[in-house]
Amino acid sequence: MYAGGGNGAVARGLAAVEVAPIEGKAGWLVRNELRDRLGQSGAAATPRYRLDIVLDDRLEGLGLLTDDTIGRERRTLRARYQLVDMTKDEVLLDATAGSDAGIDVVSSEYATIAAEDTALENLAREVANRIITRVSLTLRKSES
Repeated sequence: MYAGGGNGAVARGLAAVEVAPIEGKAGWLVRNELRDRLGQSGAAATPRYRLDIVLDDRLEGLGLLTDDTIGRERRTLRARYQLVDMTKDEVLLDATAGSDAGIDVVSSEYATIAAEDTALENLAREVANRIITRVSLTLRKSES
């Protein structure tokens, strides 16, 4: 997939992807992860592709304890994304990616909030990895 290293078709294609702003804290995390993987630091050349993403971040209680408190939570992060070729105004990829994580709810509210935040950071990284993989495959296919 990465034939030619940094000068290969996929690497050049990834460098030409602009990630549109994504709403919310999860959006900020996912966008930063994507930009890191795309190699977008500072001013870049004029982008050829745009990546539009809509996120669904959910946190739900699962395990009820005997005192009717929640003992476990599940955080789910789902992304609906489109890769748009801006030169042709054509959607090259329309897909979804997602992941989820379990969180233990402990007696310390601070520890639970920290665990929820850590889970969101990990989920953002995982979702970004899945998006980059699919975008890379799409760019490889479109370049051949």
